[in-house]
Amino acid sequence: QLQAVESGGGLVQPGDSLRLTCTASGSVYGLYAMAWYRQSPGNERDLVAKITIGNRTTYGDSVKGRFTITRDSAKNTAYLQMNSLKPEDTAVYYCHIESKYYENAWGQGTQVTVSS
Repeated sequence: QLQAVESGGGLVQPGDSLRLTCTASGSVYGLYAMAWYRQSPGNERDLVAKITIGNRTTYGDSVKGRFTITRDSAKNTAYLQMNSLKPEDTAVYYCHIESKYYENAWGQGTQVTVSS
């Protein structure tokens, strides 16, 4: 079974930076891509950033130029560096892991709150 564990959320002020970490464990063989999604109350869960095993990245329009996703394949870990945070970035951030051979996995979510 593939599992995703997130960490790094918290309360920050507008303009601050924060880094989220997602580590895959369990059935990591065939791990294909890792991504971050976010969801705020009353809204759908939207893609924030995604990175594949070939280090191809995709970003949501609202975070381009501010957020960066990277990956340490040896550690089965993905990082989301979030800079110039805005109040509208406030949401629960979820890690999503795609596997070629096993059922994809969601993390439990980590709260990011941007407020003065």
